[in-house]
Amino acid sequence: MCRSIRTLHNFAPPATPDEVQAAALQYVRKLSGTASPSQANAAAFERAVAEVAEATHRLLDALVTTAPPKDREVEAAKARERAQARYATQG
Repeated sequence: MCRSIRTLHNFAPPATPDEVQAAALQYVRKLSGTASPSQANAAAFERAVAEVAEATHRLLDALVTTAPPKDREVEAAKARERAQARYATQG
């Protein structure tokens, strides 16, 4: 999976439309192999991003869980700690 795409399910507050759009854009970029499409492919690219974002909204609305929502700040701190450990220089 593309590392730029973040988990959006079961967070408090819920994922914003901007977060869903950003994830859809990263997904389409990954599949297409391009960050910005040519003029000939721009319409198809933008349509794909819109369709993936719409499908993502439907998915997130349909998912159920009994787990308590995760806190964005706590999860971000955990990710920073993992990154620091992963990229720490060996002394």
